[in-house]
Amino acid sequence: MAESSPAARPLLRLAHVSKRFGGVRALDDVDWELMPGEVHCLVGENGCGKSTLIKLVAGVHAPDPGSRIEIDGHPVAGLTPARAVSLGIQVIFQDLSLFPNLSVAENIAIDESLGGLLRPVRRARMRRIAAGLLERLGFDLPLDAPVAGLPIAARQVVAICRGLAARARLLFMDEPTSSLTRTEVSSLLGIVARLVADNVTVVFVSHRLDEVIEIAQRVTVLRDGRKVGTYPVAEVSGARLTELMTGLTIEHRVVARDPSSAPPVLEVKGLGRAGEYDDVSFVLRRGEVLGLTGLLGAGRTELALSLFGMTRPDRGEIRVDGRPFPLGSNREAIRAGVAYVSDDRLRLGLNMRQSVQDNLVLAVMRRLANRLGWIEPGVRRAAAAAAVERLRIKIPGLDNPVGQLSGGNQQRVVLAKWLATEPVVLLLDSPTVGVDIGNKQGIYEIVHALAARGVGILLISDEIPEVFYNCDRVLHMREGRIVGEIRPGAVSEQELEDRIYA
Repeated sequence: MAESSPAARPLLRLAHVSKRFGGVRALDDVDWELMPGEVHCLVGENGCGKSTLIKLVAGVHAPDPGSRIEIDGHPVAGLTPARAVSLGIQVIFQDLSLFPNLSVAENIAIDESLGGLLRPVRRARMRRIAAGLLERLGFDLPLDAPVAGLPIAARQVVAICRGLAARARLLFMDEPTSSLTRTEVSSLLGIVARLVADNVTVVFVSHRLDEVIEIAQRVTVLRDGRKVGTYPVAEVSGARLTELMTGLTIEHRVVARDPSSAPPVLEVKGLGRAGEYDDVSFVLRRGEVLGLTGLLGAGRTELALSLFGMTRPDRGEIRVDGRPFPLGSNREAIRAGVAYVSDDRLRLGLNMRQSVQDNLVLAVMRRLANRLGWIEPGVRRAAAAAAVERLRIKIPGLDNPVGQLSGGNQQRVVLAKWLATEPVVLLLDSPTVGVDIGNKQGIYEIVHALAARGVGILLISDEIPEVFYNCDRVLHMREGRIVGEIRPGAVSEQELEDRIYA
């Protein structure tokens, strides 16, 4: 991507921007510039101020007095969402903000689908816009399918397309690739390259630092609400960015052990489900962290849903702790000691409007109830407080909605909820999607601590470093079948990556 001219006037300039919410200072005296036609990455741990900064530019929040925002060199006061859009500012927020009951085409071409008394809905034009954008991204989604029925990766694509449908001079993408495979990410980066060629400024917010280095010209690091600095990407490595974001040096090392002497805790033999996966066989041993990786569509999540009893296999056998596993019942799965952390915590893992406390005790309500079927408030609160302490979850309070927490702390709540069931098998499907570097390390520590206690863990992920540095063995899944087994250390990370993306 071509560097923007050093003589060009900044498209956006922030000077001494601060924002306080009650007693919390979310942003503190931040200066920032974006040039026309550049790709600029904004990085930092959850809670560092990235989302607040984006919302200030998008007109969602007003900055504190003394802050200054300029567009094209002109100060902008009283910025509102409508005015921001009129100035060419578009944001794809991390929660996607899609309409679940509307179709793919209606979500993408939302302006065409609104209609009105003097402007009927132009469905043919709407479909042409949606189909064209999907084709540009390299995806083939059913235009008439309701978004609610799509997997998270497909909904992410719909959100990206909707952002591209509006003519933007400045496009913020908040974790746009968190659920995409490398092939899909490459398609997206190709679109970004074309946008930049048209002089559109793109701001990428991503926890995947390899993407930052691949796509950006400059990167700005935030930490604890303050700007650490803005750096040419050519001058910083992924390790250096991690240090700037966290203030810590995080070392990656292979931790693979030989689990062959441990007894089996999960045995899968000849498992198949039409159109999803076929002839899947493997053994997970007590205290083992077994990785399962492959490209999107390989059947990983579909397999996990069957292992948790959410879908019923057509054939095959599952045994847990040596006992036959009842197929097609998640209640029976829980009773057998199987727990499942979904790849979509927003839709399947948590009730975002309910309190932290309610989410934490949801899976063990029967266990907490007395002989009359009632749960004493003190018992429920004590159980929730113990879970918060056990997993070091940072919360404002047990009664606050879980939706107010950072992504990393939300994921800890999901883990704590299922750990309360005292599982012998824990299925983790993309457990660190949308989670920052520091919280990722915390989740990995929890995983290894559970394995040390004898829990068998199936870690499903398309992030190669995640399975390579945290698993004892890695299963490679392709087109619904297990096609290989890799032992980290016996092959390099690059060799594993080459096999997956071959």
